[in-house]
Amino acid sequence: MGEQATFPALDGNGAIPAYIARPTGQPKAAIIVVPEIFGVNEGIRRKCDGWAGLGYLALAPDIFWRFAPGVELDPDEPEQMQEAFGYFQQYDANDGVNDIEAAIHHVRRSEGIAKVGLVGYCLGGRLAYMAAARTDITASVGYYGVMIDQMLGESHAIANPLMLHIAGADHFVGPEAQKAIHEGLGGNRHVTLHDYLGLDHGFAAEMGNRRDAGGAQLADRRTREFFAEHLG
Repeated sequence: MGEQATFPALDGNGAIPAYIARPTGQPKAAIIVVPEIFGVNEGIRRKCDGWAGLGYLALAPDIFWRFAPGVELDPDEPEQMQEAFGYFQQYDANDGVNDIEAAIHHVRRSEGIAKVGLVGYCLGGRLAYMAAARTDITASVGYYGVMIDQMLGESHAIANPLMLHIAGADHFVGPEAQKAIHEGLGGNRHVTLHDYLGLDHGFAAEMGNRRDAGGAQLADRRTREFFAEHLG
């Protein structure tokens, strides 16, 4: 269903690799799928294929293309997990927002699709929040986004719908950070927060040891309904 492709970087210097899955017939909208720190691996490709099966064009950009293009890692392998943490330390999230902006432009100009959503996981969840605050993305969803509590000063700029799935037992996003997110965003009319008590980071992964089937199914149903409402 999917294919490897590229689209121009925002500054015109380089081409961003991506996995693109297309629906049968005309897409009703597009969804940018932003990976965790493990690259565009099989799980992310499956998520794209799932969105295409629901009638959306799905695009997953290679967020590490500047320094580790094409990397695919398995979070269940300790050595690969450590490799992923190394890439996370190198990564500049501001570059990530620029790449999302480039993806939005590509989808609207080259694919002719006006409504563009975004769903991101972990680091991608942080980028979902940043995109909601800094771009004109139509609607965004973040799963267990990291470091959002440190960026709440940008929340006033959120102008379009944002949904955040918060893992209650997230060992990367602790109770104080979760409390700050609720206090900082709970009253924002554009933001919807969902808590998943007892679930840890990565619970909605498509495969592997981190997945919690019940939590993943609930969160994914809410995401589908959210996009159906805001993207059509």
